Amino acid sequence: MKFKAACLQLTSGNDVDENLKTILDYSQQASTEGADIIITPENSSLFSSDHKELIEKSQNYDNNTFIKSIQKFSKDNKKWFLIGGMPVKVSNNKLVNRSILINPKGETVSFYDKIHMFDAVFSKEESYEESKKFLAGKDLVHTELPWGMLGLSICYDVRFPKMYRKLAKLGCSYLAIPAAFTKTTGEKHWHILLRARAIENFCYIFAPAQVGTHSNQRETYGHSLIISPDGTILAEKKSGVGYILAEIDSTLPATLREKIPSLNLD
Repeated sequence: MKFKAACLQLTSGNDVDENLKTILDYSQQASTEGADIIITPENSSLFSSDHKELIEKSQNYDNNTFIKSIQKFSKDNKKWFLIGGMPVKVSNNKLVNRSILINPKGETVSFYDKIHMFDAVFSKEESYEESKKFLAGKDLVHTELPWGMLGLSICYDVRFPKMYRKLAKLGCSYLAIPAAFTKTTGEKHWHILLRARAIENFCYIFAPAQVGTHSNQRETYGHSLIISPDGTILAEKKSGVGYILAEIDSTLPATLREKIPSLNLD
């Protein structure tokens, strides 16, 4: 069975309504081109390094206008949709970084809270302390799609290969890795890490990304990718906002795993 997957590339800022409009515009274009599932990057709804601003502009999960708008889009267009990552308020001053999978009926079928927090110091001018803004998730999440099992993850998770091995051994044929990779690390590591996760697990990789300079002056790398289970790059958007689209062969992961049964040996 074949289907089409679309990954959006965004330059999200600190205006939730503006970010939503951009997402819906590109999602409609991708839907018109035949996308069966649409995936957005990390920080889709709101991109800010200011914890106070994140708290003020984020909503809780049950009464979230951004999520409800995406649910309506999915139902109206009869598409699967993965919000790749967004801040969700879990208390008055606590957030999680959450991926949310929505089915063509507009129903949320699963969600994943980012496990690995991005705390890194590159220089005096560039450092990140995600653990001070978000609570880390604890659970692996995988969900059955019409074409096979999808494993959920977010950005920095990509540096932890054991996580993806577990997802592959749980039956995943597809791995979602929505991201807001920094320009600094993206130039060195993005393609290599994603292709490695595809090849070692014989999984398709869906990696929508943030790109460019954001309202908080953070620079992200872009280069949204769809990668086949043999490591071939099927689609890439090197710069600018928009989306990529690729046809996916759901039988390929099993075919490759039969030829090289490495998943059975650890």
